[in-house]
Amino acid sequence: MRISELSQRTGVPVPTIKYYLREGLLPPGTSRGRTQADYGDDHVRRLRLIRTLIEVGGLAIADVQAVVAAVDDETLSLHGAFGVAHDAITPRHGLGDDGERAAAHAVIDELVDGVGWQVRHQSQSREMLADALVMLSRSDLARSADDLRAVAEEAQVRARADLAAVPTDIARSEAVEYVVIGTLAGEAMANALRRMAQEHESGLRFEPPPGNLTAGRP
Repeated sequence: MRISELSQRTGVPVPTIKYYLREGLLPPGTSRGRTQADYGDDHVRRLRLIRTLIEVGGLAIADVQAVVAAVDDETLSLHGAFGVAHDAITPRHGLGDDGERAAAHAVIDELVDGVGWQVRHQSQSREMLADALVMLSRSDLARSADDLRAVAEEAQVRARADLAAVPTDIARSEAVEYVVIGTLAGEAMANALRRMAQEHESGLRFEPPPGNLTAGRP
């Protein structure tokens, strides 16, 4: 297909596709002359992954480049490519001073050892969890590894289901896309449902029943 059809199929404007080509995010098409090239389904899949990373994940171009480089690196295992993608889509805040982060990492190390997980020490997910632990500690809501164990075990059940849903007979880029979309959409759904449930429970717990409103309240 020509670049105009590629644009129509993916919803990505032609100038944007050309920008991705210049930045190396999208591999070049098959040359059909000095100014023309043909593109295939691999380009459609790659554009879908790029759009997911940028529009859903909010990634910068440099982070997208790291992900697509991992997808294209056949010497890197699919597990390794997943790790690169997870690191790229994980928020990085770096809350706390050295002492606060050291305390948070001590809790994380104890938790990881306790549940028997194999998680890279440089994983950005560790840093994301450290941010949350520092935030809780500053609010006198510190959590220990024991406090987090049940949540971690529930997360492992969900993760097992997430990865079981990834087909084994698809291209690497599609597999990475499954993980990226599944992670981002899954987190968004979980957060939305939790907040909706909190709103419901807040109404039950704190909202006076009709006809029993505080005097002067509209």
